[in-house]
Amino acid sequence: MNESKPTPTLRWTGDSIEIIDQTRLPAELAFISVRDVATAVDAIGRLAIRGAPALGAFGALAVVVGFDEAGANSLPEARAVLERLRTQVGNARPTAVNLRWAVDRTIDAALAEPGVANVAQMRRRLLDEALAVGAEDALACAEIGRLGRVLLADATVIATHCNAGRLATAGMGTALAVVYAKAAAGEPVRVLAAETRPLLQGARLTAWELADAGIDVSVVADGAMASLIARGEVDAVIVGADRIAANGDTANKVGTYAHALAAADAGIGFYVAAPTTTIDAAVPSGECIVIEQRDPDEVHRAGSSRLTPAGADAVNPAFDVTPARLIAAIITDAGVLQPPYNHSIARALAAAGGPG
Repeated sequence: MNESKPTPTLRWTGDSIEIIDQTRLPAELAFISVRDVATAVDAIGRLAIRGAPALGAFGALAVVVGFDEAGANSLPEARAVLERLRTQVGNARPTAVNLRWAVDRTIDAALAEPGVANVAQMRRRLLDEALAVGAEDALACAEIGRLGRVLLADATVIATHCNAGRLATAGMGTALAVVYAKAAAGEPVRVLAAETRPLLQGARLTAWELADAGIDVSVVADGAMASLIARGEVDAVIVGADRIAANGDTANKVGTYAHALAAADAGIGFYVAAPTTTIDAAVPSGECIVIEQRDPDEVHRAGSSRLTPAGADAVNPAFDVTPARLIAAIITDAGVLQPPYNHSIARALAAAGGPG
């Protein structure tokens, strides 16, 4: 494993947010300096920054950027700015729960602080809370990696879908944190990364960051993964999550459900790795999770080239829901959760807190 320190997915510069532009990977490692709300919302919408935990850390800092941009001169004006930002930033993507949770947490902390006597103090409180969101996520990722390494001690070939690594978090990742922990311990590990159409987050992002870390990774066509699982070429499947319902149903990048079905049929473990902040106890089941519908052109086109005939329509759900019955365990920073998930999730949230 490459021991050099990786470039952070996002960082606070003192007056702006610097993020890796994930739309330009793997061809180019480019950065975006986010100094206003419009740039922040655009980055979220076009997936320059993505992954539920990373969206939370970024959204919290975007509140600070928006607060600075507004230049409020009084506390009443500042409060009005924050309520506008709550909607503007918090609603930028609907499915990933961490974004709304982190925005609300950051704003509520500043509004509830009794010692805030002026705009400057409110800004300091916002920044402290926003930075805490990212720092806590980094710690959560490390704990997920530690617990997952123990749980998957006998797994050498691990399949994954989309990107749930350092590009999707403020730390070492969720699903890929387990891979990184195994590699750091000197354990053999190989990753099969499903390409994740239509935007190829697995082929572009997961393969890029694992190769950059010196970890054995092979890209697999989405439709080929089930046959590899059926032939016994995969020891375990592990993915991240954008929202986990109170009963354990999990929304993740579209295509995840198919891998879970294949794993169940083959009798191998299908695991979800996510911080407790991704659990939404206010959502009783996966049927209640809002699935983001994205631009059909993401399906129609690859770069500037149209792949489909002009008379064809396209359907482009960004996520699907994997039922809890297909999930062997949910690896969180509060522990490894086992079925029945309605009980283990409730206990985890009581111990660690969360957006629900």
